[in-house]
Amino acid sequence: MKSIPKLLRRFVSIMLLSSVLLVILNVTMLAVYTAKQMPNIHPWATAEEIADQLFWDGQTYHLPKEAAHTLKSSNIWAIFIDEKTKQVVWQTDNLPASIPKSYSLSDIASLTRGYIDDYPTFAGEAERGLVVLGYPKDSIWKHLWPSWDYDLIAGLPKMILLAFTVNVIFIFLIYFTANTKLLKSVKPIVNGIQSLTTEKTVSIPEKGLLCELAANINKTSQILQTQGRQLRKKETARANWIAGVSHDIRTPLSMVMGYACQLESNPCLPEDDRQKASVIVKQSERMRNLINDLNLASKLEYHMQPVNPKKHNIIAIVRQVIVDFINMDIDSKYPVKWETTETLAACMAEVDKDLIKRAVSNLIQNCINHNEQGCHIFIRITSEKQTCMIEITDDGCGATDEQIKQLNHSPHYMVCDENTTEQRHGLGLLIVKQIAAVHGGCVKIGQSPYGGFSVKLLLPIQESFVT
Repeated sequence: MKSIPKLLRRFVSIMLLSSVLLVILNVTMLAVYTAKQMPNIHPWATAEEIADQLFWDGQTYHLPKEAAHTLKSSNIWAIFIDEKTKQVVWQTDNLPASIPKSYSLSDIASLTRGYIDDYPTFAGEAERGLVVLGYPKDSIWKHLWPSWDYDLIAGLPKMILLAFTVNVIFIFLIYFTANTKLLKSVKPIVNGIQSLTTEKTVSIPEKGLLCELAANINKTSQILQTQGRQLRKKETARANWIAGVSHDIRTPLSMVMGYACQLESNPCLPEDDRQKASVIVKQSERMRNLINDLNLASKLEYHMQPVNPKKHNIIAIVRQVIVDFINMDIDSKYPVKWETTETLAACMAEVDKDLIKRAVSNLIQNCINHNEQGCHIFIRITSEKQTCMIEITDDGCGATDEQIKQLNHSPHYMVCDENTTEQRHGLGLLIVKQIAAVHGGCVKIGQSPYGGFSVKLLLPIQESFVT
């Protein structure tokens, strides 16, 4: 089953893609949230900058207006502790009253890593002391004992990669386990759907997550099987009916033709009566041909006509049919012109000789039937791309584009078409199409370059057969 691995790969791909996108989304949201909650994310750097800008004029300390404005706008207070006296010798105007003015070494160590009266403090080294910045309460959280094992920091990238891998494998196992039942339910359903096209009976266990779908497929299979049996019964009954009617009509029709021939050749009858008998003979022969065509078309349609393909030269078969028609054309009313190039000496193919002769005969007879005033018949055989084409055209009355379209796409003669108001005549072209189909070929109907009607019979051949 090729579809199951594809389905599994699709599930896994969606899972992996979703995981990666989820990680990216979370990291992005965390970064945006952190940026909004902490505009000044470098307090130590700020303290160093303030310490560098604070200067001594010989009497007192001063801070540039721009730096003072920055501290005031962020509600940050600042003090300067003298390195000798450990006293506050300079401060900003917004210094809270609870901030001490004198510090010991332990106090300085404490404020450097922690807080003063819950104000997070950050120190910057100045020339004669220490600058301390105090941020608003609850604005910054400080880690008081930032110490880490060196091996832990050195191996952190590997640990992150390992953790990510373990997480992916864990998620995959959870996903695969959760969808195992679904995958087991999908496989028989896919097999059942594929079996529907082969007309096999489908019986899928109606259990699991897709039990309702399995039940519908089973029901569909039963309907198709029932329809198939009914259709086969109808086709068999229709074929048997056509064969039976054809057989029953032959005997009385033979008697009609026999008596009509006797009357036609009887010199004692008036000439008018003999002509009427001649018409009966001709129409009887036409009925016999129609019955034979109907019987053959029915057998080909329902695969009851035995086909015996053998290696034959298509050119030789067509020439034999042409000779028979030339011999029957005593008045030269329908001259046949052979347009096949002499370089194509043979065109070998696996065909049923009798059926091919019947197809070519029908096409030539079609030219004769539709051109009572006579016409030229042109026959050409070509071979190209493993296809042998038998083209039969004439310069007669031809057909309109609409008629050709109907001939190429007309409903089957055995199918009831209530929209068809005109009676369909003749089965010649239908039999040609059926003979082409049983040989794996096709028929193309169109306009003749000579102004008449054109039919191309295309048959598949092997390249090694073309000479």
